[in-house]
Amino acid sequence: MKSSKELWYSLYGNYKAEQIPLGEYASRDYKNDPKHLCFVLSRYKFCARMLNRMDTIMEVGIGDGFGVPLVASAVGRLICTDIHMEMLEKTKDRNAFLQNVSFEYFNFIEAPYPSQVDGIYLVDVIEHIYQEEESQFMSHLTRSLTPNGVMIIGTPNETAKQYASEGSQRAHVNLKNHTTLLELGYIYFNNVFLFGMNDDVVHTGYPDMCHYLWILCVGPKPIFS
Repeated sequence: MKSSKELWYSLYGNYKAEQIPLGEYASRDYKNDPKHLCFVLSRYKFCARMLNRMDTIMEVGIGDGFGVPLVASAVGRLICTDIHMEMLEKTKDRNAFLQNVSFEYFNFIEAPYPSQVDGIYLVDVIEHIYQEEESQFMSHLTRSLTPNGVMIIGTPNETAKQYASEGSQRAHVNLKNHTTLLELGYIYFNNVFLFGMNDDVVHTGYPDMCHYLWILCVGPKPIFS
């Protein structure tokens, strides 16, 4: 007689793998709000789909790097940058198994990246940039792209700030709604596409009711090339 238990035990060894610890943010979510991990990975899945098969891509503000493997699996090379050196080093150590990823300290408020890349994406970054620093930050990002480069910016919707935690409200110094986010994109790019997101679903629905917003920016304007 066949035994399902014996079958499982015979297969178990195939699923064993080196255990990789979570970073600070992902660990906090795992303990306190595990569904948020789904939302975060869905954001990175969107970036991976949009940037699929592109050569050299850069993430700005990687934090604890929870979504790095997902995007790395879709692109040729991924450069991960951040301004938090301690967290950057920890993220680098956790993701040492990724062969096509590099980790670098870089502050885009100070300068463009030394070489141009094909795509840049920011997940939960622009809302942490003070408005008086925004134009310099965005200009340096855009100048870091090739003439046919793509930039993706994801950020919480200003219309949903009433539901944000106290910590988020304190940290989000530059929230956008769909109008101001589009306006920001069109300063630097010829074409800007707006998407909304609720939980883990990306859509093109009524923007005021979106918890999260994306713009996909294509074609840097010549002044920034």
